[in-house]
Amino acid sequence: MIQSKKDFCFCTLALGKKYSALASLLAKDIERYSPNTSFIILTDHPEEFSKYSQVLVFKHQQQGVKCYHDKRFAIAKALSLFNSCIFIDSDMRILAPVPEDMQWLLTPGISARACMDMPKKFTKVIAGTASSKFAREFTVVKNATKVLNLETSWKDISFVHEYLFSVTKDSGKEIEFLQQWDMLANYFELNGIYEGEGSAIGLAAYKAGLAVRWSEMEGISFFNNKIELVKISKGQSNRDEISQYFEDHEKILYPKRSFMSKAIDKLGKAIMHFYRKMRFKIVRSSLLN
Repeated sequence: MIQSKKDFCFCTLALGKKYSALASLLAKDIERYSPNTSFIILTDHPEEFSKYSQVLVFKHQQQGVKCYHDKRFAIAKALSLFNSCIFIDSDMRILAPVPEDMQWLLTPGISARACMDMPKKFTKVIAGTASSKFAREFTVVKNATKVLNLETSWKDISFVHEYLFSVTKDSGKEIEFLQQWDMLANYFELNGIYEGEGSAIGLAAYKAGLAVRWSEMEGISFFNNKIELVKISKGQSNRDEISQYFEDHEKILYPKRSFMSKAIDKLGKAIMHFYRKMRFKIVRSSLLN
């Protein structure tokens, strides 16, 4: 392990073989472009990262019905070791050298590469044009504001796109933020919303008094396949120039397999989802009794 000279780290959650393999590519990028920066990874496949000297790997088994809210554990581990952490989704890539000194990282609170106020996030719901799934998420988020006594602050609460954001300590507010996120993760899943961590991050931060701000996050040049496809459609990016990143991503996530293999995998995921859902309800119900 290389001892970091900095007081920040990268961190991610990598569950399952596919996302562990993708995180391995990200680890290689960080080793190349930010060699003195530690990279904290929570994963159920720690053996995948044994060859990376800057990786601090921690064994983690999925806690939620789905894995999205488990990101909070990666951030908690990172902040137990560093003053700041940059959370980056495991299927992303770093494309260029990362500066030694990024001033935006010094400001306490959350700096997000993409965020918006809650009314904007749920514009389609308010207009009556959203899908039933999105409308259901809106209902749960609005009810969560009641639980947190934040009903009058709706317009001031941010939705944080969770693929890339940083957290810098702020006199213990970051601890309260993680505790509130933990509560919201349980609340969301008990109410059938297994994603929505961007809303939970914004609600938890506001309740804890932890500032959330948009930031260009200057110095972090990254590849995110979904964002890149949007940029390509707008003529803002050239697919040919980054084709290798798309190929690496698709090769791991969508390997060539037989129909039977795909069917078995899909059935296995459905069974595991049902098992986690039932286990979650039983465990949470026992804690309430």
